[in-house]
Amino acid sequence: MINRILIRIKVLQIVYSYYQNGNGDLKLADKELMFSLQKSYDLYYYLLLLIVEVTNLHKRTLDIRKHKFMPTEEDLNPNTRLIDNRFVAQLEQNEMLQKYVSDQGISWANDEEFVKDVLDSILASDIYADYLKNPEDSYAVDREFWRSTFKNLICCSDDVEEYLEDKSIYWNDDISIIETFTLKTIKRFDEAAGSKQELLPMFKDMDDKLFATKLFHQAILKGSDYRQRIEKHIKNWEADRIASIDLYIMQVALTEIMTFPTIPISVTLNEYIDIAKHYSTPKSGIFINGILDSIVNELKSEQLLLKD
Repeated sequence: MINRILIRIKVLQIVYSYYQNGNGDLKLADKELMFSLQKSYDLYYYLLLLIVEVTNLHKRTLDIRKHKFMPTEEDLNPNTRLIDNRFVAQLEQNEMLQKYVSDQGISWANDEEFVKDVLDSILASDIYADYLKNPEDSYAVDREFWRSTFKNLICCSDDVEEYLEDKSIYWNDDISIIETFTLKTIKRFDEAAGSKQELLPMFKDMDDKLFATKLFHQAILKGSDYRQRIEKHIKNWEADRIASIDLYIMQVALTEIMTFPTIPISVTLNEYIDIAKHYSTPKSGIFINGILDSIVNELKSEQLLLKD
């Protein structure tokens, strides 16, 4: 589930932190990388659990209204379609979700105001109104309601994003990526799977986990060699005009080019140019592309790089 785009970002962040802290503790930095990736996976479960918590809050609210001193007809006979949603019932009973939530201590218990805000936005939406009016009552309709709700009311919400960023500093760069995988999970749910519906694993396979650790280790262990080569190619640039993050981006990119022969150079370059656009200056992408292209040509001429 944690794809290589997110892995590259996390590795870059830890490389930056490693040099900025200056303690030179590779083992500690390695633990920080794994912890950061684990927090990304936590977010996946938090978002799935949010669907359950929103539904349960609505159920509690309806129950309170039903038992107030002078309930209205609507209080006594509310529309229960949302709390009877079959997809949510299946999700709440999901064995993988229950185990992870229990093992990791994940909960929205201290965030009821946020959960309420999410619920209120759903109840006020056209998506919810259309759901109540839909004459078809089926699992497919229930799942589609939450797919549409998650995509249009949660993924695109600035308030949700801001709240999640405040909840964990590790989620600042993860939210849009993890939301995509949460949405993918909702679409994959099958009523026949019951509580044993498979959720996404932390890594797609062992290769991705090894990619993370090897990329980080090589970026540090061979960092001096790569930085010397980079500095040789930026000697005509004014040092104070080069953002420090650009140097780290090039260092990690060059590490990937030299360490992973099966990844096309064009793929690596495009990925780190995109990272530069988000984490550095507007012109950094062009600058980094030019420097790395020169280095790649040099490496090929020295026969130190044989891939295209």
